Amino acid sequence: MKSGIIERLGESGILLPALIADGLAANDRVKVRLSLLQAAARHAREPNGRPFDLAGECRAVGLDAVAMEALVHRAASLRGERIAAAGLGDLEGAIADDVAVMIRAVKAADAEEGDKAAARLAAITEALSLGSSDTVEFAQIAGLTSVAGDGKASLHRLIMDLHKALNRLSAAHAEEVVAGAHVYGLLPEDRPAIEAFMRGVESTRALKFDHPGLATTAARAGNRLTIQNDIGETDAHVVIVTVEPEAVTVTYTDVHLPRAKFFTGLFRSYAVEWSGLDRQNAEGLGKDGVFYLVTGRYPAAAGKHEAFLEKIGASLVFLIDWNKARKVLQAWISNRDAIQVLDWAARHRFGHRAFLALGGSELVAAAVRHAAPTRIGFGERLDHALGREAAVDFLKSVLRVSAEALLQGNVARLARDRIEADLVRHLQRVEAALLAIVIRQAGLAREIAADIAGFVAEQEARRPFDRAALARRARHVEEKADRIAIEAHTTIEQLSADHGIERLVARAEEAIDELEQAAFIVSLANELPRELLPPLAQLCAAAIAGAEAAASGVAAAIEVPEGHRIDADAAFAAVGRLIDAEHAADAAERALTTKVLGGNLDLKTALAALELARALERATDRLAAFGHLLRRYLLAGHSN
Repeated sequence: MKSGIIERLGESGILLPALIADGLAANDRVKVRLSLLQAAARHAREPNGRPFDLAGECRAVGLDAVAMEALVHRAASLRGERIAAAGLGDLEGAIADDVAVMIRAVKAADAEEGDKAAARLAAITEALSLGSSDTVEFAQIAGLTSVAGDGKASLHRLIMDLHKALNRLSAAHAEEVVAGAHVYGLLPEDRPAIEAFMRGVESTRALKFDHPGLATTAARAGNRLTIQNDIGETDAHVVIVTVEPEAVTVTYTDVHLPRAKFFTGLFRSYAVEWSGLDRQNAEGLGKDGVFYLVTGRYPAAAGKHEAFLEKIGASLVFLIDWNKARKVLQAWISNRDAIQVLDWAARHRFGHRAFLALGGSELVAAAVRHAAPTRIGFGERLDHALGREAAVDFLKSVLRVSAEALLQGNVARLARDRIEADLVRHLQRVEAALLAIVIRQAGLAREIAADIAGFVAEQEARRPFDRAALARRARHVEEKADRIAIEAHTTIEQLSADHGIERLVARAEEAIDELEQAAFIVSLANELPRELLPPLAQLCAAAIAGAEAAASGVAAAIEVPEGHRIDADAAFAAVGRLIDAEHAADAAERALTTKVLGGNLDLKTALAALELARALERATDRLAAFGHLLRRYLLAGHSN
């Protein structure tokens, strides 16, 4: 357990079982050390006496039997009833240290009793200069190892008293396992809280895969239950939960400030009262001794204590290797978006450990190399190649697929294949979004052509028509189309998208320019002779048909990469309609030219009619060129 930081947080109660175990082990060691002192004294008085027979006892308590035997055999008697042996002072110091360990455990349970024992040890150490020299009086060894006296000046008596206290504590805090948690001194009413916390831990434990951690310890201390989980990170990475009648409190420390913020964010659906993230310093904990502390209080009035405890337990696995995963994702998207992806993965119970286990950044890099070597350059971020939203969505999918694959026991190769296929789909979606822009442009072209057709129809009925308003609307549409085209060009460059789409955008924009020019001519023309209106109506119909065919062809092309041949055929059919519209427009434009040149019209009317017809015909030419580009786009590997 991370005792340093836990004691710093004032939660020694949760350490008591471990301290008791340490104290009992220290009691076993100190008894052997006292026996070694006696053996050294015997050897000093009788060098040829009985041989060293404490090797088994030394090994049982973790002492180096060879070194201890050497110490005993080096013991020699000096004048003045003294004994000398290299290491004798260290042995006395180790005895005092073992007693201090026993006192620490007793003090954690009863501060007053522990302080009294510490005072007794201090008095003995000072009176005997314990551990200060390798030369000791025989009488001092006899005093250390005997239980004579008033019970206070005897070290052996102090050890016996401490051992009794530790045995009482051990009986009161006997270990029990509840739902997988190691618990001590529980009351019956503590069990539901432990079980709720452990339900959460077990619900996500599998997502840590082969990483250590998530061991849970709980203990009753006074009027509160304390739960501690070993997250499996640094010494300063600790979560402690206390359950009291009035509230559940979670105390969290971390050397990484972003991860601490992430942790608190996981509980945004609960009415938790969070403290600020306080910067703390503690020698030996975290980088340069710096860590961050945050406390959250979930009041009893909020209800659902067990649900909150379950949520805490379920969230801990998502902290393991969190900072490592964040740094890996940062190679592909921004830090802010990387944290968003990790938050999403935690909320949807996928996590990031499987992603790291399958290779992390190399997993993504391999997908790029195999699925998009020409679209995404070496070292290029995904949000630059796919756009921010698509890159975030793709990396969410990577974490999901990784977790599903490992949980289902699939081989890593299957996960990599799924990720590569998903990257291809995301690249196709980028192009689909750009093609959707082309559809919008085709719609704008139809809007102007339909307005001009309306003007021709009103001319046939000899009804008044606001030509200036038509020109204004057309100019507004053309300006809108220009802005769309500029944005499309910029996006295509940023995403390294297929330049065939860029050429489609340009041709659609040119058709709109011609139609806006036609609307401008309408605003200047006089009333047109009836004989010119049928061919003009045919030109308008051809322009409308061409715009509609362009839109439907691109809409079908969007679905082609998904492998639907019927949609590819629909796209090619639309290309054919574009060519037919252009031929129809040519014929209508020639028919009008024949009527103008063969008639007796005034110059202004003749010029207006010819320019209007030619602008409409040029628009259909641009749309026909659009059709040829669409066909080339389809044949360049985008159809089956």
